[in-house]
Amino acid sequence: MAQPLEIRWLGKVRYRDALALQRALFASFDNYLLLLEHPPTYTLGVRANTTNVLADPSTIGAELVTADRGGDVTFHGPGQLVGYPILTVPPKRGTGVGMADTAAYVDSIEQLVIDACFELGLANVGRIRRCTGVWVDPDGPAPRKIAAIGVKLSRGRSMHGFALNVDREVLDGFRHIVPCGIADKGVTSLAAEGVAVTMRDVVDVVASLATARWGTDGSTRADHVWRTTPEDLAPFSRGAGPGTKALNRLNNAGVDTAQAVASTSRKPEWLRVKANMGQEFQTLRKTVRDLDLVTVCEEAGCPNIHECWNDGTATFMILGERCTRACGFCLVDTRLPLPPDPSEPSRVAEAVAKLGLQHAVITMVARDDLVDGGAAAVAATVRAIRDRNPGTRIETLISDLKGDDSSIQTVIDSAPDVLNHNLETVLRLQRAVRPSAGYARSLALLARSHAAGLTTKSGLMVGLGETDVEVRAALRDLRNVGVDIVTIGQYLRPTSTHLPMSRFWSAEEFDTLRTYGQSVGFAHVEASPLTRSSYHARQGAEAANAVTVTLGVRR
Repeated sequence: MAQPLEIRWLGKVRYRDALALQRALFASFDNYLLLLEHPPTYTLGVRANTTNVLADPSTIGAELVTADRGGDVTFHGPGQLVGYPILTVPPKRGTGVGMADTAAYVDSIEQLVIDACFELGLANVGRIRRCTGVWVDPDGPAPRKIAAIGVKLSRGRSMHGFALNVDREVLDGFRHIVPCGIADKGVTSLAAEGVAVTMRDVVDVVASLATARWGTDGSTRADHVWRTTPEDLAPFSRGAGPGTKALNRLNNAGVDTAQAVASTSRKPEWLRVKANMGQEFQTLRKTVRDLDLVTVCEEAGCPNIHECWNDGTATFMILGERCTRACGFCLVDTRLPLPPDPSEPSRVAEAVAKLGLQHAVITMVARDDLVDGGAAAVAATVRAIRDRNPGTRIETLISDLKGDDSSIQTVIDSAPDVLNHNLETVLRLQRAVRPSAGYARSLALLARSHAAGLTTKSGLMVGLGETDVEVRAALRDLRNVGVDIVTIGQYLRPTSTHLPMSRFWSAEEFDTLRTYGQSVGFAHVEASPLTRSSYHARQGAEAANAVTVTLGVRR
């Protein structure tokens, strides 16, 4: 069956996040090619000889991980293009069914890299019999490996892939191992062989060749922003407006901030909300005040506060009201946070009981100042609500917890009925919109939560400079890592000191996105100009649960 190849240039991604992402995509049906760089990492294949690791990786600032792929030990680091094709691999020729043709698949990856080297200007590359990979001067007296290859094939699907050395500096990492367990042959890179190209040049060539080889219906590509500087990635300057740093991030991502919607522009009719402070609203507000609790409904200036509170639904924000991230779209306070209050979980549980909530949403500020990122407090709140209100469905809306494995597991082990983590925006705009987070890290967190059997949820904003094609690509990525529920809403600039808004999306465009989201398999899509993360949260959870019950399995 013809299908496009989903190509993603993800920038720099930790190995563990890329692995979680691969595993989720491996279990899907779409074909992907993930292109990225890793921080310094040594990986051991399933048959690796540990004596080939010559130094303690931690002494040089690297991780050592065991991978479920073939091959021995290799090095990954900045300046090396790592490619992970996650594909449905044809069976052996002539069989039509059965095991995938591993040899032919490995050969196809080698040929992809060989062709890329040729196109980039390095001609003397090829194979060496019984030495998997791509070699420079393979028949000469001193062959040098320029690309390592290690794959995993199971149930006709592929994982892992190739690592092509681009810059000269990446070669330093190989000095501390016996690369691939081959002691009598060297390692090289494109730069070391005199080929002066940028990483973007290499990605463009590889993407084009991969589309021709594996994209039976072309390809769809989305890229992490290419141009970044340390100065542009500095935190958002809340007190003095978006400032040049935040605007530079948007401009570098291809957004023309000079054409932004003026803060004084009149909102379209569909974005006007009538305040309705009914009895339910007043009761909920009094309960929140009496128990000294914080709601994100108020702190983030949610336009749906009157509708949700009159419906008896609120999103409690724990761990205080001060966030350590200072993302450019968010109204939450960014002063130095206070220590966590150990009584907060019980007070939230009491509020849920007093209000008789059927569906309680617990969100958090990012607490990068805490060792666990606030995970223990989230888990304690889930347990407190469940102990006091066993019939209440609990949804947690969490930060990425800095991608820490144990912190993420702490929340997963508390078994919320829905685990929500927002992707927020498309791949290209991640660095501009939330410079302390990452697209792949967020997808990895959602993938791990889905693999643990939780109903998962995520959300996107539009109006920051993204395109319709990019939004659809993000939706496919979310669905392919197992997300069940998605929310899509219009970004509204909270104040003139926040990131500018590119445009208003129309109500009809949101309807189209909802239809598209349903077509790719989400159990529930909430899409409208005023949709926010917790809008109609109860209805979304009920829809996902109904799908799970109908299918008899976790989606």
